[in-house]
Order: sequence, then C-alpha cells, then structure tokens
Amino acid sequence: MNKGAHCNQFYSYLYSAVDSNPLSIYVMHPFWNFVVKFLPTWLAPNLITFTGFMFLVLNFLMLAFYDFDFNASSAGHQHVPSWVWVAAGIFNFLAYTLDGVDGKQARRTNSSTPLGELFDHGLDSWACVFFVATVYSIFGRGESGVGVVTLYYILWVVLFSFILSHWEKYNTGILFLPWGYDISQVTISLVYLVTAAVGVETWYQPVIFHLLYRDLFTFMIIGELCLITQLLNMGYRNNTLKHSSLYEGLLPFLSPFLLFVLSTIWVIYSPSNILELQPRIFYLMVGTAFANVTCKLIVCQMSNTRCQPLSILLLPMTAVVLLAITRVFTNETLLLYLWTAAVVLAHIHYGVSVVKQLSNHFSIFAFSLKKPNSD
Repeated sequence: MNKGAHCNQFYSYLYSAVDSNPLSIYVMHPFWNFVVKFLPTWLAPNLITFTGFMFLVLNFLMLAFYDFDFNASSAGHQHVPSWVWVAAGIFNFLAYTLDGVDGKQARRTNSSTPLGELFDHGLDSWACVFFVATVYSIFGRGESGVGVVTLYYILWVVLFSFILSHWEKYNTGILFLPWGYDISQVTISLVYLVTAAVGVETWYQPVIFHLLYRDLFTFMIIGELCLITQLLNMGYRNNTLKHSSLYEGLLPFLSPFLLFVLSTIWVIYSPSNILELQPRIFYLMVGTAFANVTCKLIVCQMSNTRCQPLSILLLPMTAVVLLAITRVFTNETLLLYLWTAAVVLAHIHYGVSVVKQLSNHFSIFAFSLKKPNSD
C-alpha cells in the first residue's frame, strides 16, 4: 500500500451503504441496538470485529480437528461430537452478532474511521472460506453429501458473491449489502444446533421425493448469487457509474478471475488429484488468496484510486501450479502446504502493514480508543 496514493484519499471518504433486507432491518438491527448497550464504552470497535472473526477461525480449527478430510458425517465414519456442533452454532451466531454491533459501537463511541470499515470488510472477505468449510462438515463428502469438487465451485460462488458487492461500490460509490448474508448466518447457526440435537444422520434423508438437504444447501448458495445479481442491476439503474469505460469498470475482476483459472487448472490437471487428497488445505489456500485480492480492491474503492490490473500474488502462484501439473515438484501435497503457508503469511503481512499505516496516518490505535499521544 502506497501512502501517497492511498492514505491521503481516506480523509475525504464517507461510508455509503444500503441494507434493504427485512430480516436485517426489522429483527437483527433492533437486536444489535439492544446488545451494543451492554458493551463498555472503552471497548474498541476493531477489537469487536477481530473477536468475531476469530470465532469463525475457531470453528474452522475445531472442525479441522474432528473432521479434517470432511468424511466424519458420512455413514460408517466416527461422527463429530454433539458438543462441537453446539459450540459451532454459538460461535457462529456470536461472530455474526459482533459483526453487526461493531459499527454501532463505533458510532456510539464517536470512533468511526475508514480503518474500521476496511478492517471489517477485509476480515469478512477472509471469513468466507472459514464459514463455507465449516458448514461443509455438516454434509461431508459421502454418498448423501457434497463432492469436494462441487464444494470447490460452491466456494467460488460465495467468493464471487462477496466481491460483486464491492465491485459495485468501486463503480458506483454505494455498497448494497446482500440479503443472503443475514439469512445464511441465522439459518446455519440454527442448523448447527439442530445437528447437535438430531445427529448428522438426519441430513441423509430426502426432504421431499429425492431432494436431499445437500441440494437445498446448493440451491441456497446459487440463489444468493442470483439475488445479489438482481440487487446489482437495481444499483446500476439508480446510480451513476464512476468509471466511464468498460475496461476500467471490469478491472477489479481480472485478478479474481485469474485466481479462479489458476486454481481450477490445478484441480483439473493435478497428477495426484490434490483436491481429493487435501480439500481443506486447498480451500484455505484459495480463500486466503481471494481475500488478499479483495482487500486490495476495497482499499482502492475506499481511497478512490485505480484498481491495479494484476495482483502480485498471482505470479508465484502461476509458478506453483506449473510445478505441480508438470510433476517437476513430485510431492504435490508438500507443495500445497508450503504454498498455503506462504499465502497465509503474505496476507497477514499485508493486513498488518495496511492497519499500521492507516493507524499512523489517522493517529489512532487499531485496538484501543486511546490516542497515541495520550498518557
């Protein structure tokens, strides 16, 4: 992140978003307004945001321990303990709640800054993969579950659904919050708790005729993308585009599309069928790389600067994919683990660097309401 190109532009930034979801307006916002009153006024909004994100990471790690390869929910395998599903349901709803009250806490304590929005949406982009991978453990990859390749494409539907909203804001200046987010968070939190009560065997049974619960899960994800597309159309009918050329308007899609192409080439031409061997790690790699690309779009969108055509992360990834599919690096699993570790570390480094730069620029602490020059 270049200070001269981005930081100064944040001073003129104003957050503009539209939330038309009835569940959010009539149920969740009143609930969040009630919850935020119990938070101490010294509690920094970014700390609330980060805590909520860590609940999703904890869910991911917890299910990775009990169901690393997504086989635990299949018939004939040792299932995930019921208490894990209870914890997952509670943690997921806590993460959703904290994500809803962080902004309200910022306004309540008069501490709203562009850093807060960037921190919130940046962590949301990374949370997509943790959310999807944890939900996958409910159905698993068995006969009545979802194949790992199918889940890979479902993950990409979720990722593109997320970036669509921010792409629209890049072009119009207004963020239209997707309906599917609130509905999915409440639904999945309940599904975790129901799974704890009735067991994963319940999801083996068809809902009606031959329609399985896994099919409803898939339809819900695809339906969310269709709904977001409709909201995007509404947004473009009612807002003036900031970028006059089609090339400039579509520029933010180039890196995510290339990431999709590269990862899909690896999936299709993998000599050892890497997605079948290591689905959880592959999803983590893809989701983290996507979050890195998306965060850079969010920075450009908020600072009103031009989105770069190509993310630098895609260059070494191209080399990694070539090493894998040409069998130059024979241990494909080791290559995936090394590359995933590199992507995660690179993304954390980028996030920490951006937060530090903006904190210094605005003379604030990221996780405290105290001022740097105060005693």
